[in-house]
Amino acid sequence: MAKISNASGRKKRAIARATVTDGSGSILINSIPLDEYRDNISRMKIIEPLILADSLKDKVNIKVDVHGGGYSAQADAVRLSIAKGLVKYSNDKKLKETYLNYDRNLLIADVRVAESSKPNDSKPRAKRQKSYR
Repeated sequence: MAKISNASGRKKRAIARATVTDGSGSILINSIPLDEYRDNISRMKIIEPLILADSLKDKVNIKVDVHGGGYSAQADAVRLSIAKGLVKYSNDKKLKETYLNYDRNLLIADVRVAESSKPNDSKPRAKRQKSYR
């Protein structure tokens, strides 16, 4: 029976869901191969958990669906979901420690979000200056 692991990652408004299965090392993000995905910086962010899990990356296929947010937030969400999926798939404490020592955000989501605008104002914080004349 094939081993399957599902994991999700979030960053701001971006949500990524990764499925890690037995395979030959193919990585698809929204049905696009990783080599052709967006710009180089996004690819480099996404590749980080795969480089750290060097022994595992050629033995699994990873399929990620991501939506919402911007380029950078989507890349961070994909990175988080891939790292969580690989840890869940391998069930390896050493890999988990490697991720946490390298960058805590590989396994733990950054929960900060933009502050909402206040009523009758276009900005979340600073108020309009009052004029008496």
